[in-house]
Formats: sequence, structure tokens, C-alpha cells
Amino acid sequence: MVASGDKLNAFDPASGKLLRSINVAAHAGTAFDGQHLFQLAEDRIQKVDPKTGRVLATIPAPGGGGNSGLAWAEGTPWVGQYGDRKIYQIDPQTGAILRTIKSDRFVTGVTWVDGEVLESLEMPPGVEVSGLESDGGKQFFCGGGRSGRVRTVRRPKRSSATDCGSKGPVDSASN
Repeated sequence: MVASGDKLNAFDPASGKLLRSINVAAHAGTAFDGQHLFQLAEDRIQKVDPKTGRVLATIPAPGGGGNSGLAWAEGTPWVGQYGDRKIYQIDPQTGAILRTIKSDRFVTGVTWVDGEVLESLEMPPGVEVSGLESDGGKQFFCGGGRSGRVRTVRRPKRSSATDCGSKGPVDSASN
């Protein structure tokens, strides 16, 4: 799913073909808990029925907005905040912050891979990243900022979880 302001777009990652759109406010990250979509929309997170597109519930987003990514792991949403360089684990019913992870980089996306979350991707100079999602395997899908593109990036190899400094939500960063 790709958030594009006033709708969520589902596309085939292999072909790039648009499969479906849902008309719902969609300003940043999208997460899936196995049953519902969770969508950042300014200062709130919307719980969306993926079949009907209907917003079922809304909770406040951390910090009143400025969020840059969303993932679902350990039974809760994880929200990235770009400027604050933080990733928050939040209560899916109330929006209360359960845990905060500080990053040394700007957080431009959040994803969860192999039970780990804090991982940084180095992108070529001048390449903007505005979101991050994993296929659960060897690829990341990165929003291309103002370009409107989604980039496929191979997951970097690493020797151990300590190489990335911590376990926690994956942080795609820009300087």
C-alpha cells in the first residue's frame, strides 16, 4: 500500500501495476495487523476495513502529527517521527505511548523484519526516502519523496543484530 494524500494505493510489487485504491486520508505510513489497515492521517491514526475502505476507529498520533512511518509488530503500531528522530510503540486502542526509541538519524520510515526493528539504509546522494516497508525477505520498498516513485532496494547483508546498534523499529534515514 502506498499513501498518496487522499487515498491508499495497492500495487503489484513485481510489475508496479496499480491493483486497487481506497479513498481515505493517507498522509504517511500504513500498517496491517492481519485484519485491518492502520493509516497515518496528519494528527491521527485511522483503523480501516481493507474490504470496504470504511474508517472503523481513530486514535491520536504521537506528537500531534509530523509522523513519517508506521509498522505493526508485537501486537501494536510503531510510529516514526522524522524531526524528533524517534520511534514510538503505541497502544492500538488509545494511542498512548508505550515505548520510545531514540534514533541518531531522521526517521523517514518504519518497518519490522525478522523480529528486529532498528536498521538504517544508506541511499545514493540526492535520493530521498519518504517511507519504508519490507517484503519480509530480501527487499525493502522505499517511497521516493517528491518523485512519486517507489524504489525496490535489496536488504543489506549484516553479520549480526549488533551491527545496527539496537533492536527496534527499522529506521530508514536521511541526513
